[in-house]
Amino acid sequence: MLVIEDVHQYYGGSHTLRGVSLQARAGEITVVLGRNGVGKTTLLKSLMGLVPIRQGRIAFDGVELARRPVHERARRGIGYVPQGREIFPRLTVRENLLMGLASRPAGTALPAQLFELFPVLAEMQSRRGGDLSGGQQQQLAIARALAARPRLLVLDEPTEGIQPNIIQAIGRVLRQLARQGLDGEPMAILLVEQYYDFARELADRYVVLERGAVVASGGGDEMDAHGVRAMVAL
Repeated sequence: MLVIEDVHQYYGGSHTLRGVSLQARAGEITVVLGRNGVGKTTLLKSLMGLVPIRQGRIAFDGVELARRPVHERARRGIGYVPQGREIFPRLTVRENLLMGLASRPAGTALPAQLFELFPVLAEMQSRRGGDLSGGQQQQLAIARALAARPRLLVLDEPTEGIQPNIIQAIGRVLRQLARQGLDGEPMAILLVEQYYDFARELADRYVVLERGAVVASGGGDEMDAHGVRAMVAL
């Protein structure tokens, strides 16, 4: 579903991504791990078109994306949950969710499944986003990305600063989405994560970045045997 091949990216004179290649398939959770500052967030921003790449290929369902604008990538079925959530604090929960429909035709309804996945949002639709707890805001950010019914969900460290019970709930939701999406069809999930145990529990495939390059990859059930914990330890 998603193919990233030999991607290079630069910030000024800094070579931030060095020939990164990976795939994310429908029905699977692909986890990208690495220490701080190794290029994980830059990889996701490159995928979404928020930063340009110098070289390489990014394709989704066989369509080349590398030169396409951000909004077109969203319209093609990619949902993005940025690091730090980036909800709109002065908008209500419902208004935040409706922002997730910006790439859809006017009048498109919010999927009812959002409130099944995240019941707390149904109870708080009229509350301002800024009044929610950190964990609730993270659930809101994921639901907003799901509002347009993407076929690929991209998440940047969704467990950062979140209480353990919410982390467990998010893990259950991601497993369900990979298996059946919102409408019964498997979804591809690309997850950048720093929390090793969470990543190991969810990963069907994993990739480790170091200094902007892939230094290890394999099946999620191989992470312990491959010593991934030590690779990403701070």
